[in-house]
Amino acid sequence: MRNKVSICGIDTGTLPKLTNTESKQILSQLKGGDNTNRDYFITANLRLVLSVVHRFSKQDKASMDDLFQVGCVGLIKAINNFDLSLNVRFSTYAVPMIAGEVRRFLREGSLRVSRSIRDVAYQALQARERLQANCVGEVTVDQIASELDMPASRVAYCLDAVSPPVSLCEQAFASEEDTFTLLDQLADNKVSEANWVDNVALRQAIQGLTQREQDVISKRYFQGKTQMEISSEIGVSQAQVSRIEKGALSQIRSIFN
Repeated sequence: MRNKVSICGIDTGTLPKLTNTESKQILSQLKGGDNTNRDYFITANLRLVLSVVHRFSKQDKASMDDLFQVGCVGLIKAINNFDLSLNVRFSTYAVPMIAGEVRRFLREGSLRVSRSIRDVAYQALQARERLQANCVGEVTVDQIASELDMPASRVAYCLDAVSPPVSLCEQAFASEEDTFTLLDQLADNKVSEANWVDNVALRQAIQGLTQREQDVISKRYFQGKTQMEISSEIGVSQAQVSRIEKGALSQIRSIFN
């Protein structure tokens, strides 16, 4: 008796199976412009999508059907981008591509912003354009709020709600010698020396640093200060603090490698 798993109206027990040789043959046809077996190849690889979806469905309450459809998009992207010169099976390449598409959906697509918030944000953006036309300099949230006769806090909240998420590793600004990320500008009050000194090997590694390197590492990771705060305290530029920090961390890592 065959196992039957039905998702999005598809009985996976009826899906065709391809050998590695057959996969290569069909992929070669597709890359050559012959799309005769394209739909067949997609159908034969739907099990890859299902295996990825099952893994994520246990971690998220998003609709199984939604995840499956998003996974199919990832599968199609994998087919379009697969390089035959790669010495790997198609499934080895496709699974990370499918998983990446699902992760992107869960991170971005599953964030639902209410209609009322989107409406306010749209009005705020329009108001900012009107004010900008007659204003020298950047239009403030307070000015937009006054224009809409709304509390500034609500305007700011609605604008933030429709703004795309930003990675902490994204570049904030750059000097001639160094690049600084958003993470470099943040302080973390939860960081404490207790998290470090419990590890004897790490403590010894830190003791092997110069006094200035120890000072920067202590302020940055034990006290949770930003690079800009440290630069003011020790009297050097933030670029210098960044170089000292990176050099110290590189030396610490080399001890554990």
